[in-house]
Amino acid sequence: MAGTLPVSDHEGRLLSTMTEFTGLRRTELQPPDEITRGLFGQSMRLALTHRVAADALAAAVLLALSTVWLAGSPFARLDTALIQAALIAVLAARRLWPSAVFLAACAIAFGQWLLNVPLLGDVALLVALYTVAAHQSRIRAAAAAGLLEAGVIMAAVRWDPAGTLPRSLLFLTATVVAALFAGRTVASGSRYLAWMDERARRLETERDQQAVIAAAAERTRIARELHDIVSHSLSVVITLADAAAVVTRADPDRGAEAMTEVSEVGRSALSDMRAMFGVLRDTEPVPGLEPQPGVAQLGALTERIRATGLAVDLAVEGTPFPLGAATGLTVYRIVQEALTNTIRHAAARRASVTIGYDAPRVHVRVSDDGTASAAAGPGGQRGRGIDGMRERAALHGGALVAGPALDGGWAVSVTLRCGSAAGDRATGAAT
Repeated sequence: MAGTLPVSDHEGRLLSTMTEFTGLRRTELQPPDEITRGLFGQSMRLALTHRVAADALAAAVLLALSTVWLAGSPFARLDTALIQAALIAVLAARRLWPSAVFLAACAIAFGQWLLNVPLLGDVALLVALYTVAAHQSRIRAAAAAGLLEAGVIMAAVRWDPAGTLPRSLLFLTATVVAALFAGRTVASGSRYLAWMDERARRLETERDQQAVIAAAAERTRIARELHDIVSHSLSVVITLADAAAVVTRADPDRGAEAMTEVSEVGRSALSDMRAMFGVLRDTEPVPGLEPQPGVAQLGALTERIRATGLAVDLAVEGTPFPLGAATGLTVYRIVQEALTNTIRHAAARRASVTIGYDAPRVHVRVSDDGTASAAAGPGGQRGRGIDGMRERAALHGGALVAGPALDGGWAVSVTLRCGSAAGDRATGAAT
């Protein structure tokens, strides 16, 4: 139960080190400098780490004051001094066994009452009650207060410390109530500190989980970009290199053109990868980096594909409207991946790309006249390309369909919604 834990436990936990996981930087919760430094800070640290020693020191101070009072009173005897010393000495273990210490103090006080000797050391009873109220349950605190109130009545009737019985009862009862409420207030503060501690831990766990999710999303985005860049560029380079090897003997000029195209594609891919890794290395934007490709670069993409020997038709339907950077990049990557799959797997002679504008949607369709079964990859195994296109489409609220076309060949079609909530999140991820 949180209410029964010692206050010092929660204070110590709030001052303890909380370590972050998942490879993040280690942080610590530290109290302000004015608390940790100086005599007060050192005293608090000793009180939290050495409870018995701190309580014993406080009991020694109370015993010294009570002894001075007893020396000037008419009750200065050896037996009363021993009773008072025993009454106060048990306070050294008050935070270890609160209920046991309170009962022991009550037993010693009852012996004092039988000897008919009022002592200043009876303050130890109030300290013991405060400790029970602060560190034990409400039921135990109420029972301890009731037991001490019975002792108050006995003391008021026998010794009348305030001059009259009503005043004595009122005064002594007020001290019992004050000790009880002080302890319960500290217990409430203890529960509040425990709640704050748990809340801080939960917030830190949630922050770490969000960091893990963000890192996973970023790794997925980077993997998609690298797949699109490397797969497309290598497919074009291999196709052009094979074509150059075939035509070089018969037509050296065409072979040289093909190799020039190979060089340009390789440089473009290398430039894209440098830009990507440059952004990963630097926290600040790198000046001079070209923006991510979009719909405007589809013409250059189809020209590059045509250089491999695959005839590509690019058609635009409807009235074009601004798609936004994230949606434009998604359209470009889907077309790029679909044409790359056509080159690698479909054995097609012709492909067509259709971009249809229907605000706020844009329709993309890429089809070819190749072998439909080969489009899935060697041995009919589907690669990461189609999954990557589906993930990109899902970011913009779209569903991608890839499969054999009705008129033969292979077709990839998708409809993206521009300006959707998903698209706004995709814009943040792309940037």
